[in-house]
Amino acid sequence: MVRSAISEASFRHACGQFATGVAVATVCGPSGEPHGLTINSFTSVSLTPPLILICIDYRAQVLEVFLRASHFAVNVLRDTQQDVSNRFAYRAEDRFAGVAWAPGQTGAPLIDGVLASIECATRQVIEGGDHTILLAEAVAVNTGEGEPLLYFNSRYHRIG
Repeated sequence: MVRSAISEASFRHACGQFATGVAVATVCGPSGEPHGLTINSFTSVSLTPPLILICIDYRAQVLEVFLRASHFAVNVLRDTQQDVSNRFAYRAEDRFAGVAWAPGQTGAPLIDGVLASIECATRQVIEGGDHTILLAEAVAVNTGEGEPLLYFNSRYHRIG
């Protein structure tokens, strides 16, 4: 394997120049308890079938729950939900404390008030550097109105 000549910091900075939406990936554990984490590594892959992918750091404690579950959800945050993003971005005992949510059609936790929620069935797990990539098929969607929460250059932004 050839090692890159670029530093981790310069690569992170370059990637930070790409504005992304902010989402929270959610899943239920074996006892039905909700888990989740903030992600910006989320993209649509295919329309037929409807496929998406998310990336989760190997060090994330919640990764094992995602790997054991058959379904998870991606909750796309609106510009008023920066507090939700922050809650799920930091390691906390109960990230769902004070966050309104309900189980979706698949049982995956759907956060109230988001721009969109996409319930997914995991189809493939791919090892990718220091992350695990979950390729999943969308099986249910809900959409709302509003503006997206954006992340650019290591800071939150809003349109306009």
